[in-house]
This record gives sequence, structure tokens and C-alpha cells, in this order.
Amino acid sequence: MTRWVLQLKLAPEASVRDLPGAAGQHEPGSYGGGDATWDIVADVLPTVDRPGIEVVDAVALAPVASQHVSLEGPRVKRTLLLGLKPGIPDDVRTSFEHSLTGMPLHIGAIRSWSLSRVDQALSPSRWTHVWEQEYESIDGLRVDYSRSSYHWAGVDRWFDTEMPDAIVENTFTHVFYVAERPVL
Repeated sequence: MTRWVLQLKLAPEASVRDLPGAAGQHEPGSYGGGDATWDIVADVLPTVDRPGIEVVDAVALAPVASQHVSLEGPRVKRTLLLGLKPGIPDDVRTSFEHSLTGMPLHIGAIRSWSLSRVDQALSPSRWTHVWEQEYESIDGLRVDYSRSSYHWAGVDRWFDTEMPDAIVENTFTHVFYVAERPVL
């Protein structure tokens, strides 16, 4: 079984409430990715056979590292889809991945998390990686994560086009929604 992350466009009357797996409409502050995210485990690319719901992006995940932290009740599920520039050496990619997976050690608001590469054989994509987290509240993402010194000093250098270490393409999707139960 493969874990999939799908980005959906919704007509005004459409709802993701009854989709299998976990799904939610994007909260304000999300960027790219349409109107909603659908997280699901399936053998093959899931299809949506519902009026008013269109898949705008779908990726199959090949896990690199993850951790589950028990959390009762609703949580904020954040997804970052990103692409590394072509030709990045394996050792540099591995250093980048270690920087991301080091974040939960420095940012206590991150609960469960997962870093995956995109399985290009199952879902050819412009994205190379998917970095996901769960937070107890929106402040965990907007304050603790976004303002963390580790984020700015240890991770942002890979993304900032003005930094010589930048290896991430300037296009990405950053979306989050409220999930009623664990996703990761």
C-alpha cells in the first residue's frame, strides 16, 4: 500500500467531508495546491468520482523518515510539496533531508511528522519531496514553526534563492487543514 497526497479543486457546493482517509479544506495562509488536501493509503492512484471535485495534483510517497506522536482530538495537518533543482548530488540531498528531519528536535510544537520523496514511478511529478507535520493548534505552525531559529538558520538556507546553499526550486505548495483524527 502507498500513501498518497492529492490536492483538490472544489466547486462551491462540493465537500471533502466523506472522502475515505483524511481530507480537509485549506485554511487561510495556505499557498498553492487548490482548495483541499486528501491524504489516503491505496494500492493505486485514487480517483474522485464526485461532482465538483477535481484532482489538481497527486503524489505517491516513498517515506524517508517519520515519527508518530500520540495526540488526542483535532489537529492541524501541514503539507509542503517541493522540488529540488536538477543535478543535486546525493550527499547534498541527504544533508537537506537531515536538516528537515532535525526540525522536530528543535521545534516542540511539531507532533507527528513525515518526510518522503515522491515516488516518480507511481506518480511522475515536478515535486521531489513532501514534508508533512501535525500540530496541536494553528499557532504551532504559524508561530513555533515559522518563527523558529532552527527554521531560519538551519533550514531556510536550502530554500532562500539569495543563499549559495539554495537547492529548492522557487515553486512549492504549502497547505494545511484541520484534521479530526491522526493523519500521519
